Amino acid sequence: MSKTAVVVGGGFGGLSAARALAKSEAVRVVLIDQRNHHLFQPLLYQVATAGLNPADIAVPIRSQFTGNDNVAVHLGRVTAVDLPGKTVEVEGARIPWDYLIVACGAQHSYFGHPEWESAAPGLKTVEQATEIRRRILTAFESAENELEPAKRVPLLNFVVVGGGPTGVELAGAIADISRTVLVRDFRRIDPASARVILLEAGPRLLPAVAEDLSRRAQSDLSELGVEVRTGAMVTGVDEAGVEVGAERIEARSVFWAAGV
Repeated sequence: MSKTAVVVGGGFGGLSAARALAKSEAVRVVLIDQRNHHLFQPLLYQVATAGLNPADIAVPIRSQFTGNDNVAVHLGRVTAVDLPGKTVEVEGARIPWDYLIVACGAQHSYFGHPEWESAAPGLKTVEQATEIRRRILTAFESAENELEPAKRVPLLNFVVVGGGPTGVELAGAIADISRTVLVRDFRRIDPASARVILLEAGPRLLPAVAEDLSRRAQSDLSELGVEVRTGAMVTGVDEAGVEVGAERIEARSVFWAAGV
C-alpha cells in the first residue's frame, strides 16, 4: 500500500521535495499551497523596478507535475496541523498524511514593530513587488507634478532598509532605472538626481558572503549612485521617512529588506 506524503508550500524547498518523492510509485504526494503558482523569488526585485512582469517569474505549480499521476496539487491555506492524528486542516477539510514536510518559506521581520510594514513594504511576494513598483513610479510622477523644489526632495528620496541580497539588488535597480530607463521621460525633474539610500545595521553589506565580495558589492553600488550606510540601525519608520538614531531622513518611499 502506498504512503501519503503531504508537502506544505510550493516554493523551492517544497517543489524540490515533491519532485523527489514523485519518482517513487510507493508514495502519493499532496502538495498544498495558498497560491497556484511557484515564484522565482530571486527576480522579484526586477518586477519591483519594472524590469520584468509578474508572469515572467511565476509558473503554475500544476504544470510542474503534468506527467506525475501520483502528485495532487491542492490550492488552499493550512490552518492547523494535528500531529497525533496525522492530518492537516485546509480551510475546514482534513487531509491525512503518513509523512509531513513543512516548507512554508519565510517572511520579513520588523523586529517587534509590525506597524512599520504599511510604510515600508517587504519584497517576498508578487503583490509586494507590484506595490513597490507602484510606489517607485508614483514617486517620480508626483515629483514631476510638484512645483516647489523643496517638496520634491522627499519624493525623490528612496530608502532601502537591509543590506542583504534583496536590499542590495533593490537599491541598485532603483538607482539604475533612475539614471537610464527614466532619465528622458520627464521634463520638470531629473530622475538621475534621485537619492537612493541603503541602510544596513551591521558592519558590512552581504554578511553571509566573503568580505572581499561584500566590498565589491558596496563599490559597485556606489558607482551606480547608491548611498550605502553601514552601522545604521533604523529606529523609526512612518509614511514620511525613517529615523536612524537621532537622524531623520525624509522619504516617501521606504522599502524593507531586513531580517526574516
